[in-house]
Amino acid sequence: MATGPDDETLRAIFARTRTIAVVGVSKNEIRPSFYVARYLRLKGFRVIPVNPAYSGEMLLGEQVYPDLASLPANLGPIDMVDIFRRSHDAGRVVDDALAHLLDRGLTTIWMQIGVIDAAAAERARAAGLTVVMDRCPKIEYQRLHGELRMGGFATGMISSKL
Repeated sequence: MATGPDDETLRAIFARTRTIAVVGVSKNEIRPSFYVARYLRLKGFRVIPVNPAYSGEMLLGEQVYPDLASLPANLGPIDMVDIFRRSHDAGRVVDDALAHLLDRGLTTIWMQIGVIDAAAAERARAAGLTVVMDRCPKIEYQRLHGELRMGGFATGMISSKL
């Protein structure tokens, strides 16, 4: 079950977010983590790939980093961490984000579909962050911007767009 912010808050997240660290991104183009990262990049977000398996390689025009602690300051602010890890690993990622990115503009922790860690979410909220669990930013962005409608999905959004 999707948990977290309402549509107004989701719109605010997308409006304020410029750079997203995607933890667990894959170089395999058929993996959801790859096409979500690619989609977000195509929508104008800067995507910083994080995966120790590809550390030092290039992906989607950016260097891949092994973990959040390794993100250099010259990348600028990191607004969101998008977690493509199993639920039992999400807490460690959230703790790393809190330890290394709070002073770098972090405002949002986003846990992908199927990723739920209520204790980690509470730690992030206590630090002042917005938390989304068990949702996908690609799907939410498409839903809020009317893109899912083109595929025949009932989005619950009223629009004059055809």
